[in-house]
This record gives sequence, structure tokens and C-alpha cells, in this order.
Amino acid sequence: MSTQSFTKEDINQDWILVDAKDKTLGRLATKIANRLRGKHKPEFTPNSDLGDYVVVINSDLINVTGNKLSQKKYYRHTGYPGGIKEKNLEKVLEETSEEAIKSAVKGMLPKNKLGRQVIKKLKIYKDDSHPHKSQNPQLTEL
Repeated sequence: MSTQSFTKEDINQDWILVDAKDKTLGRLATKIANRLRGKHKPEFTPNSDLGDYVVVINSDLINVTGNKLSQKKYYRHTGYPGGIKEKNLEKVLEETSEEAIKSAVKGMLPKNKLGRQVIKKLKIYKDDSHPHKSQNPQLTEL
């Protein structure tokens, strides 16, 4: 008995619409990451991109639990000496709530070429409107 190996041509990649309203950030991110990788499909292959495209709407209305709004920090570096910048989750959600969700999902994906390829299939928007209506994304409750 030989092991079956699937390629991108063998699999149908669907478009999924997810409403982030009143969802917890981490729990939503894990479900999105599994959909992006294709782990929900019986044909899942760890070394190929077989997952679905995910469109997230209402990212401004996401929930977090505990004291994460004030205690969770996001760091970035400018490239100059002493150029480390720090923001807490509350400030990130005020400015760009899309980045908070993208960062959470990106941390749950592989840290290699496949992970960088898969994260491109994630589309996040602040409100109900999105430009992917022609792909007919199916509203899915994760």
C-alpha cells in the first residue's frame, strides 16, 4: 500500500467568510490557521498548501480575555541602534485591528516558505464590506 500525496491541482480551495464579531482573538486565530493550512481536510499534506482562502470581517469587534489589553506587548525594530518600539494590544487594536489578528494567526503557522505562502491567503477587513464578493465566500461559523 502506497501513501497518497496530493498537490494543489488535486484539491479545491474554497473561499470562507468569517465574522470576528464578539469572538476571542486566540481561539479564532487557531481555527483560521487550521483552515489556512488545510488541516480540516482528509487530504491534508504537511508539505503542501492545500488550505482555503479566509476572509475575516469585523476585525474591530474582536474580544480579548483577562488583562491582555494592557499587558500584551507587540515589538518591532527600526533597524537602527536603540530602535526597538513597543505597543500594547489596546493601542494596536485602536490603530490597526487587522494587524492583531494577522500576528496571532502568523504565530500559529510554520516558520518557513510554506508559512509565508499560506499567510497570503488571509484577508482581514475592519467592517462588513470586502472586495471579494465575486469569489462567493461562504459564511462559516468557526
